[in-house]
Amino acid sequence: MPSQNKTPPSGDSQRERREFFRIDDRIGLEVRRLDDAHPGDDPFNNSPLEALKAEFRRLDQDVRAHLASLAERDRLLAGLVKSLNSKVDTLARIIAFEQNPLQPEDWQEVTLSEGGLSFSSSTPAWQPGDRLAVRMTLPPELFQPQALARVIEVHPDSSGGARVHTEFARIDDGDRQQIARHVMRWQIRQRQKE
Repeated sequence: MPSQNKTPPSGDSQRERREFFRIDDRIGLEVRRLDDAHPGDDPFNNSPLEALKAEFRRLDQDVRAHLASLAERDRLLAGLVKSLNSKVDTLARIIAFEQNPLQPEDWQEVTLSEGGLSFSSSTPAWQPGDRLAVRMTLPPELFQPQALARVIEVHPDSSGGARVHTEFARIDDGDRQQIARHVMRWQIRQRQKE
């Protein structure tokens, strides 16, 4: 069962303070070690689609800009266009996910926040200081934020694997916002279950 870790209101030690809310959730997770010899390589082999994704983002920003001025003149029409934009965006995420479906072993329990994530590894292959690329698939919206992360701690477990704790070293604002919205929606869903 997913759980929520909140920032403690006051802590005695600096290590116990948290900058972001954290949740324990089951997400799709792809992790690639970054090679220092080839730092510009695309770890998820997206290069043919990058131009299309950039165009999609540009068009989305254009629609949002026009929605603001349309809302001043006709709220009903602006609401309809916003709904259609959301529908097209959801359809695009579904198509992208179906083109590259995650395997069952890619779905796992993680602790996630805007600042980083921790995950289990079947082997103790990670060391503090390692740099890695992560791509997350956040259900049910199927957002796929990506980030470059740095391993902070590795805790071996009894099964021969390890729990790997990372912090995001580089993440786009849009991807960070997707994670923030996912955390907020997760919290709302948990409150509704109570």
